Amino acid sequence: MSQDGASQFQEVIRQELELSVKKELEKILTTAPSHEFEHTKKDLDGFWKLFHRFLQEKGPSVDWGKIQSPPEDSIQPYEKIKARGLPDNISSVLNKLVVVKLNGGLGISMGCKGPKSLIGVRNENTFLDLTVQQTEHLNKTYNTNVPLVLMNSFNMNEDTKKILQKYNHCRVKIYTFNQSRYPRINKESLLPVAKDVSYSGENTEAWYPPGHGDIYASFYNSGLLDTFIGESKEYIFVSNIDNLGATVDLYILNHLMNPPNGKLCEFVMEVTNKTRADVKGGTLTQYEGKLRLMEIAQVPKAHVDEFKSVSKFKIFNTNNLWISLAAVKRLQEQNAIDMEIIVNPKTLDGGLNVIQLETAVGAAIKSFENSLGINAPRSCFLPVKTTSDLLLVMSNLYSLNAGSLTMSEKREFPTVPLVKLGSSFTKVQDYLRRFESIPDMLELDHLTVSGDVTFGKNVSLKGTAIITANHGDRIDIPPGAVLENKIVSGNLCILDH
Repeated sequence: MSQDGASQFQEVIRQELELSVKKELEKILTTAPSHEFEHTKKDLDGFWKLFHRFLQEKGPSVDWGKIQSPPEDSIQPYEKIKARGLPDNISSVLNKLVVVKLNGGLGISMGCKGPKSLIGVRNENTFLDLTVQQTEHLNKTYNTNVPLVLMNSFNMNEDTKKILQKYNHCRVKIYTFNQSRYPRINKESLLPVAKDVSYSGENTEAWYPPGHGDIYASFYNSGLLDTFIGESKEYIFVSNIDNLGATVDLYILNHLMNPPNGKLCEFVMEVTNKTRADVKGGTLTQYEGKLRLMEIAQVPKAHVDEFKSVSKFKIFNTNNLWISLAAVKRLQEQNAIDMEIIVNPKTLDGGLNVIQLETAVGAAIKSFENSLGINAPRSCFLPVKTTSDLLLVMSNLYSLNAGSLTMSEKREFPTVPLVKLGSSFTKVQDYLRRFESIPDMLELDHLTVSGDVTFGKNVSLKGTAIITANHGDRIDIPPGAVLENKIVSGNLCILDH
């Protein structure tokens, strides 16, 4: 078959597939109850646009040869932003802000059921508790009315709403809206797995929330965008609820509201310097005259090592974003927010291979005018994705004040220790059972633990500590032990007597 004939054949196949998917979506829509019809239609329309683009786009989304380093003035050092100081009217500036937390995550990776934001992370405070405390502290300190908005996924919305009642007496108005609900598609046939709109029985695994890039459409569709614009709000500060370093920075807010050159920024991304632990993080580049977020999934295989280079790509995206509400409204109404599609393969419990199409919120940076990166201190990035991260934030490395964690002044190094806990610590309940108390880690550089290991009370870890219990062995670190530049392996069991 000639090349033209092959491409015509492919086009016919694509059109037939689009028609089949459209029919399946129409069938699903007919099963929606009348009170959910409009909402479901918006979700399925959003999915259809993403699926249509997925079929149209061929090959890698970036041409490596076109990638350039961002212009010097497009990524500002935080020190320069901070040096401007704060105006006397910082309260009126704060009153134009809305705090939005991406709250769609489930605690599956840490062995928990339900919303990740309800996991206890510090002094029995959950991620959500700390977020509410931070926002309330702002409102009390500056006599302001900064609202807190949670973007929930549909599969944890009810659990979150129940818990919100405990904050009724806090000085913070809390709003919620749901991410869209998209159908997973069969990897082989590319047809939706869902047969109706229900989220139970066989259909439990048929639906998914399409990544945090969905914030623009779902925030707009919820009506909250117009509500806040009507209340003279101008910017949203968006961040992941499990990033305990993501707090409202008044210097960045002032820079946005009172730009030094009089030119308003529509989108600011907080970036920070890469370390060896961050080599997979998305980075900012200049591409076809625009700032663009480049994720490792978009990088051609031949250039992955180059992408991971700390010397070439020095910064990464923290996903702490400041975005103009008016710009979101304009771009959403023009259907002009362009984000690369992330194809996420999954295997359902029954063994069926599916794919889900997602987008990332930071990828929209290229659609906004006068975008800017700010190279913020590392303290703005303190994510808790695993129990290894949880150990760090529960330890004496940090002190807690008004919902914010700050590095202890007693730690002599500005960097965070590298902690790797083995599979015996993956689930939160197992992790908690293995520590009678959280060790002193002020002088720790590196901790690796693998196998059946438990820690007694008041253990102190310094320098490098490597603890390895081989299969069938057990190591109990005794109470009060000090491990400084030590390797412990084999079998060490402390018996009660």
